[in-house]
Amino acid sequence: MRQFRILVIIAGIAFSLSSRAQSYKVTGSIPIPGEGGWDYLYADPGSRMLYVSHNTQVDVIDMDAGTPVFAISGMKHIHGIAIAHDLGRGFISDGGDNVIVIFDLVSRKVLQKVAAGQNPDGIVYDPATKRLFAFNGHSKDVTVIDGASGQVAGTIALDGKPEFPVTDGAGNIYDNIEDKSEIVRIDPHTMKIAATWPLAPCEEPSGLAYDPESKRLFSVCDNQKMAVVNAETGKVVTTVPIGNGPDATFYDADRKLVFSPNGEDGTLTVIKQESADKYSVIDTVKTEKSGRTMALDTKTGKIYIAAAQFGPPPAPTASEPRPRPKIVAGSFHLLVVAPQ
Repeated sequence: MRQFRILVIIAGIAFSLSSRAQSYKVTGSIPIPGEGGWDYLYADPGSRMLYVSHNTQVDVIDMDAGTPVFAISGMKHIHGIAIAHDLGRGFISDGGDNVIVIFDLVSRKVLQKVAAGQNPDGIVYDPATKRLFAFNGHSKDVTVIDGASGQVAGTIALDGKPEFPVTDGAGNIYDNIEDKSEIVRIDPHTMKIAATWPLAPCEEPSGLAYDPESKRLFSVCDNQKMAVVNAETGKVVTTVPIGNGPDATFYDADRKLVFSPNGEDGTLTVIKQESADKYSVIDTVKTEKSGRTMALDTKTGKIYIAAAQFGPPPAPTASEPRPRPKIVAGSFHLLVVAPQ
């Protein structure tokens, strides 16, 4: 009986510690100077650097110090960042100039600019083929670039507007097709589409994440749902409710959690992976409106969400019937959300 009580106490302590590790709260903010909007973030746990797309430049943040340390500038309208440690190179999609910018990871100097399709947006580096895949939102295709030489290896036509891509590192690249509400699977070796899968009832997917252990894909969608997809069969195995206005999602393999930053609501949905096909919302963290993209530091479990304040929208015009409000100058920052 005494041994049983001890086991019960130990189990209770373990459960309590596990529960505390599953809750999150905003613990800080990192101000970033400069004007303009933003898009994706890329956390590099090994170098402890966080790359933040910010209008015409990429701001590089020291995650341990919590301060900006460098900026890669001279671009027009940045969307995504990808890192290739095996090549010592980084890649930036400049949608305003229709190019992929290649930079050196040590000096952070720009090495070359490679012509892509129209409005390159999400990008992903595939280590198996050492190729960079740039998904072009306006031309609805993929520019494939040899990472070492910077030469264009080919172009893959898509049937709709691409959003965020991921690679499984084992011969598959996946991407959300926003206007068709589907996922496309690409073979990075042949540079051909291997499969196209519908995401219904998920609509207008944007952010995408991947769990290599369970081989599950996570698509966050505009109708406040996250679709969990079997990456081998393409079947939607379940959906999970999330907030409104996500544009990114990340999977934390150590904690078995999926995150959705919801820019319209100003919340972060925290989802527990109980098994490959079973998921539940365990926390909804109040963040800030406009916080729709994020990066995860897999070493500390901290989450970084880009956000800013906005002024009132300008008056509608014939050419702009639904004008967007402007960002308040000097208000751009990163929210730091940490496990408790």
